[in-house]
Amino acid sequence: MPKQQKTYTREFKREAVQLVKSSGKPMSQVARELLISDSALYHWSKQLADQGEQAFPGSGHQTAKAGEAASALDL
Repeated sequence: MPKQQKTYTREFKREAVQLVKSSGKPMSQVARELLISDSALYHWSKQLADQGEQAFPGSGHQTAKAGEAASALDL
C-alpha cells in the first residue's frame, strides 16, 4: 500500500511561516512543534517570500500561472 502524502491548507502554511517569523524560535523547533518536517516549513517560507499572495494556489506543485494555463487547456 503506497504511503499517503499529507496535505496542508493554505492558511496552515501561512500561519506556520508567520509563527517562525514572530516566535524567534529556530525553524526546526517550530516544525517539530507543529509535527511537520523542517524541509516542508523551509519550502513554504521560501515560496511565500518569492511569490507572496500567489503562493499556495491549490493542490499539487503549481503556481497561479500554471493553474491558469491548465484551466485554459481544459476549454
